[in-house]
Amino acid sequence: MPSPFIELQVGERTVKVTNPDKVYFPEIGATKRELVEYYVSVGEGALRALRDRPTHLKRHPDGVGSEAIYQKRMPAKHPEWLETVTVTFPSGRTADALRVTEVASIAYCANLGTIDFHPWQVRAADVEHPDELRIDIDPQPGLGFDTARRTAFLAREVLEEAGMTGFVKTSGNRGVHVAVRIEPRWDFVEVRHAGIALARAIEERAPDLVTTAWWKEERGDRVFIDFNQNARDRTIASAYSVRAKPSGSVSAPLTWEELADAEPADFDIRTMPERFVRVGDVHEAIDERAFSIEPLLEWYAKDDRGDMPYPPNYPKMPGEPKRVQPSKARDE
Repeated sequence: MPSPFIELQVGERTVKVTNPDKVYFPEIGATKRELVEYYVSVGEGALRALRDRPTHLKRHPDGVGSEAIYQKRMPAKHPEWLETVTVTFPSGRTADALRVTEVASIAYCANLGTIDFHPWQVRAADVEHPDELRIDIDPQPGLGFDTARRTAFLAREVLEEAGMTGFVKTSGNRGVHVAVRIEPRWDFVEVRHAGIALARAIEERAPDLVTTAWWKEERGDRVFIDFNQNARDRTIASAYSVRAKPSGSVSAPLTWEELADAEPADFDIRTMPERFVRVGDVHEAIDERAFSIEPLLEWYAKDDRGDMPYPPNYPKMPGEPKRVQPSKARDE
């Protein structure tokens, strides 16, 4: 028998939602239909975060309890109005990734079981020069959200010192993300260097709280700032992205004032639509100004520690230190 379906009008498009009553988030009983309708309800904000960016999809076609499908390439068969953009991976291979141009694109992918949307730091017009610098604040196991909150406020101080403004959001888990619009004048290597300099400056303000140690064995009970999220083909969940958690939690854009007492559990696919109606997109101004990363690159150039390890899927990069965890290096 054919699968049950409904049709939603999303802008000028009609989006088909199959198996709309399938439970996707068991902790709250939320269905696939609610997931798609959530993305439509916050569409203006979600589109602002994703517009024209190559975007990877994290799909769970049978709900968050099912195994994830990480999709970097859009299938050849898709609606004519759904756009793609070609990206180059660290290996040199290329792929046609989703290019989000309208809310219907998001709704269509949600019907495919996409829970999380993971955009690149670039736009389709120039996929070699990022226009976003990212600070990924990741408390290590056993640490609570308050450690991420404190680290985020330190990041804000450092950004202000560099003459930059960051926009903060919950990660949808225990962490915090800060996004900074930058001028698309520098390549991935340079933007990653700027991210390293920024992370080190935050670490220097509170070394007992914050670490930039790439190797987990060196991090201890501290908050890790993942500087490698600024590298090519490294992505984080977008603003308004739902996370694959039974609770239906969401990566929620906040004002800095709200961060002071926010709790990640306050933001899910049922609470965010009402919030969006009430306060709108609190990141509405994010595209109004793009900043230079020259101050951060100057900090990096003055630091004799140089570069840090890349992720394991990268080829050996120029200037990169030995990519061996310290305990194994000592045993050699």
